[in-house]
Amino acid sequence: FYPPTKGSVIWREEDITKLPVHARVQRGIARTFQLTGLFMDATVYENVYSGYHRNYEIGPVGQFFHTSAARKERKTCSQKTIEVLEFMGLSSLRYEIARNLPYGHQRILGVCIALATKPTLLLLDEPVAGMNAEETMMMVSLIRKVRDRGVTILLVEHDMAAVMNLCERITVLDNGRKIAEGPPEEIRKNARVIEAYLGREEG
Repeated sequence: FYPPTKGSVIWREEDITKLPVHARVQRGIARTFQLTGLFMDATVYENVYSGYHRNYEIGPVGQFFHTSAARKERKTCSQKTIEVLEFMGLSSLRYEIARNLPYGHQRILGVCIALATKPTLLLLDEPVAGMNAEETMMMVSLIRKVRDRGVTILLVEHDMAAVMNLCERITVLDNGRKIAEGPPEEIRKNARVIEAYLGREEG
């Protein structure tokens, strides 16, 4: 949403720095937000179904006149919506209004909407922020399920237990500068990381 002041973003050998959001989504990139962006007065089902709009092949005229092709397309999107909800454990809440969901379930719903765009790269902005221990464990498990389906996950997160449980490679920033990068077992023992996050011991 914010143009970079310098540098560029390369995705599969293509410079996507100046592409609009919908064009990036079409290339298989989706994201969630730290502040949950849901249609709060819509149902869980309607929220996820909305994520499929980019996959429509039938134009607005066909949709308006409810052609057979349009009806078939909507049925397919409906089936895929239910599949996502089942995969993420929200199918029993499909008719619940989003604002009535517990906070943890709202965060999961945000991931469901992103999955509806069929991403190959999913960007997660602090997915367990504000969650209790039980909700965090649930979200970590679901993110791992998504990853195991072949979706690449890039997350920004301050919960170190979640990061260590999920990530195969970790990049650590301190005041905007990269101070370490590597697998979890290396990051745990990195002196600069320990100093930055825990403080230096007085001699």
